[in-house]
Amino acid sequence: MRQILASMVLVVLLFPTLALGGEIRIEDLLYRDGFYYKKFSDVPFTRKTTEKIQGSFKDGKKHGPWVYYWGNGQLSSRGTYKDGKKHGTWVYYKEDGTVKDKYIGTFKDEVKPD
Repeated sequence: MRQILASMVLVVLLFPTLALGGEIRIEDLLYRDGFYYKKFSDVPFTRKTTEKIQGSFKDGKKHGPWVYYWGNGQLSSRGTYKDGKKHGTWVYYKEDGTVKDKYIGTFKDEVKPD
């Protein structure tokens, strides 16, 4: 019993991505009825995504800080989501990394209010 437990602890410490189910890209998620789900699941996704789009989900909705990158690795945009909607300050960048646009305020249904 002790050997089995020691082996399990070793696997978790050496391969944390296996223990957590691996990294998730947003392309690996499904969007249906206003929520994001992991493929082959009916439970709304709650975890972080990696690669070109990085952010967290809470109960199937985007929540907290998010960062988007251009294909060349430069920052594309960054901001915060609240309950699945853009909220607060968002900064948008050109492909060369310079600031394109900065918007401070609360978005409504993904659109900047006038």
